[in-house]
Amino acid sequence: MSLLPRTAEEFSSADYWERFFRKRGEKAFEWYGDYNSLCGVLHKYIKPRDKVLVVGCGNSELSEQLYDVGYHQLTNIDISETVVSHMNQRNAERRPDLTFQQLDATQTGFESGSFQAALDKGTLDAMASEEDGALAGRMLAEVGRVLAVGGRYVCVTLAQEHVIKLAVEHFAQGWAVRIHCLNGQQSEESDSSFALPVFVLVCTKFRQAPPFAVLELCQGEDGAPTRLSSVPELLSAVKERQAYNLMLHKLKGGTDASSTPSLTLCHAATGRPRYTLTVQDSLPSAKLPRSNHFAIFIVPQGRESDWLYGSAEGRTQLASSAKFRRLVIVAMHRDQEYEDMQAVQSELSPMVMELAPPGMPANQQVPFLSVGGDLGWREVIGRGVSGLTGEYSVEDVRGEDGHLYRRLIFMNNSQLVQSESRLRSAATASSTHKKKNKKKSKPSVSEAPALTGVKDRIVDRGFLCCTHHEVMVAGLAMLGMDAINNKGKCANIKKL
Repeated sequence: MSLLPRTAEEFSSADYWERFFRKRGEKAFEWYGDYNSLCGVLHKYIKPRDKVLVVGCGNSELSEQLYDVGYHQLTNIDISETVVSHMNQRNAERRPDLTFQQLDATQTGFESGSFQAALDKGTLDAMASEEDGALAGRMLAEVGRVLAVGGRYVCVTLAQEHVIKLAVEHFAQGWAVRIHCLNGQQSEESDSSFALPVFVLVCTKFRQAPPFAVLELCQGEDGAPTRLSSVPELLSAVKERQAYNLMLHKLKGGTDASSTPSLTLCHAATGRPRYTLTVQDSLPSAKLPRSNHFAIFIVPQGRESDWLYGSAEGRTQLASSAKFRRLVIVAMHRDQEYEDMQAVQSELSPMVMELAPPGMPANQQVPFLSVGGDLGWREVIGRGVSGLTGEYSVEDVRGEDGHLYRRLIFMNNSQLVQSESRLRSAATASSTHKKKNKKKSKPSVSEAPALTGVKDRIVDRGFLCCTHHEVMVAGLAMLGMDAINNKGKCANIKKL
């Protein structure tokens, strides 16, 4: 028997919830997490002495468990007569001060400023689908009215984009808005595909509106808050965390070698892309050492488009060569500063460890791998926008052979090098020109120019980087031979 609504709009229907609780009977419904998973953040923002309005309480055991640990001023409201009657009967003897009332959350009738906290577990999500969010907006306005100055609206939510945008924009002026991202919640009630993390939105009412928006995001219940400058930036950070949890859920059961889920991690302060993680599992037939469960490979800057890192076939070969069950391949982004390998490892460790394959021992050491032990080198020397190709980047990088190369990258396909030229230093070019009449010696691969300034680097016109360039030049040479042959034929005709 399915108890999930057929359409999103049914979540906000009184008839739906009436049918839901009649079918469900006495069994508690804890889809968004139970007391044990939420108590850390709830106790942080709601005190036992507070008068608390529990909006859309349902038949959750959360209020009962809060009551049992000392919260005795809880007023629970719900639109379902069935659930209100059932909860009152269930608590009449053991919790006589725990009240349940059948009320509409958009017009409760309570006095303004009469509560220090309002607790909402999933009600905002249910109501936001109705009337394009107008119903949820009326509920938020009512919550704001009944809260006293300094009071907090604490909302447990899945933070779907339209839901969290509605709430944050409603409270952005005159309130402090903080969002905690908890771990993905899995319960008996959830389908196996239910992998979204649970968020707790905390909005604190100010007496006077601050001169700037107070928007913060915290990882976990005790994570340090990160201040964000705008609502779109906050929404983007929330979406990034959701994508990460979906990826974790997908990886719990393992992947095959052809499936390479990837995720971009953004800089917390700026919201700009900083790392792209690609998960590559080895082929089932691969013979691997027993202890080689998991490793992190750092791609040198400027080498992301190399076949080994930028193609599915190359990453499969890389994982096979590394001989680990799972390899997370990390690419660094343009316009970001990276101190050194140790700093990158410290920054990535808290997140990438969650990508470990199933069955890996808890105390297993996870190595960070790289080429040459450094971060590589890249210098963006020009950016622009073309009406034909969009945004592009011109950058100098150090290749696998140690030489410097200048590349043109179209940002709508940043893993592809559009064109490339090898560079040499102006000093080396001048020296070579002076010695051009002397006996030529075979150049060494190690004779790469030093990291001089951009003005000291010039294009090596005697070297072609791309195979199709070689074919084009060969074609031009053939045209030259045809011209010479034609000239000879004309001369013979004149003699005749």
